[in-house]
Amino acid sequence: MDINTLVVLLSIAVVLLSIITIALLVIITVAMVKVHKIMANIEAISQNVASASDWLAPAKVISQITRMFRK
Repeated sequence: MDINTLVVLLSIAVVLLSIITIALLVIITVAMVKVHKIMANIEAISQNVASASDWLAPAKVISQITRMFRK
């Protein structure tokens, strides 16, 4: 095997590995952005549920009803 052939084959291997590495980095970045958006939606939902459960707590409902009738 000639040294030039070996250099060409190694260059092709390096280029292929570089392309694969860049593709994997792009895929990981896109996946992380999607996970971040999903987590933001989950946080908003959990805050809405927490505020709704706080508002619908029996003590709060009864106190609001009594305040309404006192006015």
